[in-house]
Amino acid sequence: MAMYKSPATRRYMIRMAVLMTVYLIALFAAVRIFRHTDIAGVPAYALAVAPALPIIGVFWAVMRFLIEEPDEFIRMLLVRQCLVATGFCLTVMTIWEFLQNFDLLPPGNGGFGAAFFWFIGLGIGAIYNKITMGTIGNCA
Repeated sequence: MAMYKSPATRRYMIRMAVLMTVYLIALFAAVRIFRHTDIAGVPAYALAVAPALPIIGVFWAVMRFLIEEPDEFIRMLLVRQCLVATGFCLTVMTIWEFLQNFDLLPPGNGGFGAAFFWFIGLGIGAIYNKITMGTIGNCA
């Protein structure tokens, strides 16, 4: 059986590939510069934020795909996936913050922030779609 590939799907895949490439370059550059130089002030803030920008772009790409996808069933699957991801992320981060508030976890999150848990939630949402609908849409 052939996989469904709309033009919106192809655009989404290209956007994701570009954004993830930019993310990796920005992340490795920021880590290297912070470890090997004495960067400070405004340039340090700009460099620290640089890897976050492509991640924000990923959120945009997912939502853009939702808008551009012509197939209603695929859109519904993506909406369900995003709802599961959002619920999972909010649940994990809420519990995490309460554990920190009562000093059961140290401050900070070791790099595991809301975006990380939202992406894990997307995977859980895909599994949920597969179990309940019989498919993840075979589009992304």
